[in-house]
Formats: sequence, C-alpha cells, structure tokens
Amino acid sequence: MSLSELKNRNIALVVDDSPDSLGMISTALEENGISVVVARSGSAAIDLAKRVLPDVILMDAVMPELDGFETCQLLKADERLAYAPVIFMTGLSDSEHVIKGLISGGVDYLTKPVVIDELVARMTTHILNAKAIQSARQALDTSGRSILAVSVDGTILWGSPKAMKLIESSAEVSVITLKRLPEFMKWLQASLHRPVSPPRRFLHKNTVLSYIGTSPSDEILLRVGRDDQVTPYETLEKVFELTPREAEVLFWLSMGKTNRDIAQILTLSSRTINKHLEQIFQKMGVDNRTSAAVSADRVINQELL
Repeated sequence: MSLSELKNRNIALVVDDSPDSLGMISTALEENGISVVVARSGSAAIDLAKRVLPDVILMDAVMPELDGFETCQLLKADERLAYAPVIFMTGLSDSEHVIKGLISGGVDYLTKPVVIDELVARMTTHILNAKAIQSARQALDTSGRSILAVSVDGTILWGSPKAMKLIESSAEVSVITLKRLPEFMKWLQASLHRPVSPPRRFLHKNTVLSYIGTSPSDEILLRVGRDDQVTPYETLEKVFELTPREAEVLFWLSMGKTNRDIAQILTLSSRTINKHLEQIFQKMGVDNRTSAAVSADRVINQELL
C-alpha cells in the first residue's frame, strides 16, 4: 500500500474490555481498509483518542470503572474530538440504554454480536456526515463568520471552531456566556420585530453576539466576534447603499440560500424576499441573483483580507 493510500485511510478507535471482541472487530475493519487502534478501558480510550484523533469511535457500553456512556461524554467535551462519531456496541438492547447512549453523544447503537458488513456501512455514513459538518463549520471560520447556534432558551447547540474557542478562551467569558445567553435570548425575541439592523449585545468586555437568523430546524444563529469587527451585513449595507434588511437578504443570497431558505431564516414571506431582491438588484446594478451573489461575496471577502 502506498503512503498516500495510508494517509487516506480512516482511523477507528475500538474500545472494549473484551480481548476477543477487540481482536475480531479489529481484524475485520483492517480487512475493509480501515486503520484500527484499540483501548481496553475508558481512561485508556480518552488518552489514546487525544493523541490519535480518530475519525470514528466504536464504544462498548459496559466496562468496569469508566463505562462507555461516561467515556463518550468526556470525549465529546474535547473540542478536537467533538466531530468524531461514537457508535456504541453492546448486548444491552432495551430502549433505556439506547436513549442513554444517544444522550451521552453517540450517533448510533449496534447490539452484539456485531454484523461486520452492517458496522462498516454505518461507520462509512457517519464518517462522511461528520467530515461534511466539520468542513462546513470550519468554512464559516475561514470566511470570517464565527457562528454559534443556540436554542430559544439559550442552550448552546453547536458552534464553529473559532466561535467555541472564543467563548471558552477564558473561564470568565465562559461563565458569563452561560449566565447571559438566556437573558440575551429574551431580549432578542423582543427585538426581532423592530425594523433595525441585526440586534447586537455585548457579552463580555468587547466580545459581541450578533443575531444572524433562524435555521429551518429552529436553531438561533449568532455571530460571535469582537466589537471592532465589521459585520458582513454592515459591509454590504455600506458598499451597496442598502437598508439593513436588504443587507441581510443579500448576505444569505451570497451564502447560496434559495428565496425559500432566506424567508425561513429571516422569518419573512417569500413574496417579501422577492420584493427586497428587486430593490437590491436595482441598487447593485445587476439583473440576476447570480451576479448579485458573486458581487456580494467578493465585497465580503475583500473586507476580511
């Protein structure tokens, strides 16, 4: 096997206190082109995962001392390992344990004895999904858009790597974030109906939360940044002489969103989005959405350089 082929192989961390299970699964995965590292305890798995950074983790639920559920929670608390999907393997098949596995951070649950073909198929799907999500969130950071997704009650659901790093950069900011997010959400809900630019509020010192929109799955999307940073909305508003709402619409257009998507994100009707686009095209001197999106993206990226 060539060096490039070795580099492209996915790495699976298999965690099981049974040597027989480890040997059987490891051999089968290696035969399917997957590199394998093994651990026989939860603590050993955590130590190994931090050094190897596996693409997927196969976790036995029942282990002495640190069980699989606790181990999964500790692994997910590490930013570097948060994207690695955890698949539980166990003889416990009742719904209580399945739910416990998913709540602890697992993405799938297989009962023993494991069917290797099924395991490989599920692993492949979860690895591809995890890498797609990771790439998308890293792309947000690369383009200068550090995004935090929260629920309506202020619970943090996910964040792009830079956003999470900024939030977790000091204990003081982290504590204030957890205390003030629910307060911020109440203020935000009361502010959204006002015809103003996207609401902003100081989180701590010069750290600012800016409302971006609501995803189709009802996640509240917030931009985390410094007060001296110019938002993409402000840039588009200034360069093309748009209204704050038109700048929002143009921003999401530049992100490749359809009219329907933009309407859902901004909680507007599709008809209203069409009217905004007519005004945007006129002010920008373009006659189609592709030209508008390309021009907007160029302006935003120039501002970030």
